[in-house]
Amino acid sequence: MIVLDEPYVSEPLVDWLEQSQHPVLDNDVAAALAAGGRRLNLVGEGEAARRIDAGERVYTNSENALAWIADHTANTSLARAIDLFKDKAAMRRALAGLDPDLFFKTCSIDELFKLDFSRLPAPFVLKPSVGFCSVGVYAVADREDWERALADIQKNAASWHDLYPESVIGTGSFILEGYIDGTEYALDAYFDEQGRARILNVLRHDFASAEDTSDRMYVTSAAIVRDNAPAFAAWLDRVNALVGARNFPVHVEVRVDEGHVCPIEFNPLRFAGLGGTDVSWYAYGYRTYEAFLEGVQPDFGAAFAGKEDKVYSMSLLNAPAGAKGNERFDYDALRSRFSHVLEMRPFDVGRVGNYGFLFLETDAETAGELDFLKNTDLKEFLR
Repeated sequence: MIVLDEPYVSEPLVDWLEQSQHPVLDNDVAAALAAGGRRLNLVGEGEAARRIDAGERVYTNSENALAWIADHTANTSLARAIDLFKDKAAMRRALAGLDPDLFFKTCSIDELFKLDFSRLPAPFVLKPSVGFCSVGVYAVADREDWERALADIQKNAASWHDLYPESVIGTGSFILEGYIDGTEYALDAYFDEQGRARILNVLRHDFASAEDTSDRMYVTSAAIVRDNAPAFAAWLDRVNALVGARNFPVHVEVRVDEGHVCPIEFNPLRFAGLGGTDVSWYAYGYRTYEAFLEGVQPDFGAAFAGKEDKVYSMSLLNAPAGAKGNERFDYDALRSRFSHVLEMRPFDVGRVGNYGFLFLETDAETAGELDFLKNTDLKEFLR
């Protein structure tokens, strides 16, 4: 069962839905696609709820869909897993035994502005308890960072709800947690019918600096997946021993320091957002959502054949500071900076909050293109 929702449905997903005829909830988003000529297997709300309550695997392209699932289904185990994975504070408490020394504090937005910074163990990260796409995430190393973060929250928190509903971005509660050292990774994975973790893709999340919290640069390669997937699967098995999810997809962000895995966040019932999970299709020729819904683990050996020297990236084109949103983004000019663009995916910045996703293939000779993309503020492409 698939539930589509705003703000963006990718073309590869819609193409596959037409080919496979997997059932799709007949909501406004799906109906608009059908009205535009896409041949989807639409099912009504009652039938969709019956399928989900009976235990049929369900996948969403967007966390906006979680509200419908909560309001229309009675699958208690599914609801519990959604609630736990979506709420960063609840998940941190559930997994506290895996990282007993990590500083962690929750507070309401009113309490946040009353905290005494001198009593907080900097460095730490401040973020909403419920969040998406690095919105409202701040790395705080000193008082100046703290005051800048509070000012930004005070200025922009209300506008975040113009882009995402409360179930996706919740600004009533915040968490502070110790800054986690190490290399950051993003995992597209699911728990099967026995609750065992199945890794579908591993991406390394690279940053321009210690202060960078953007989603600008995720890279995957045969080596990244092959070298890390077994350890991440074993760690997710430990996580699920505490959670108990079954037939459940997750997008997980973690940091790894000297072999120790520490979670940053879990995103339920989906893989990399805004269609970012399509990087596996462009890079390796398999669809993560197809693998989950049909229970078929990708053949990594076949997928990586002939691509050992390639790096594949997905890059969220976030708006620079000072952008008003009414500028024209010059996609052609950006494309011209790269040797092998797999897809340039424009977004309506007013609806999504970003200009788009860029998918690239690079190798040793073109690796400098990733350095440019990681560090540019994109202002040169605004018209």
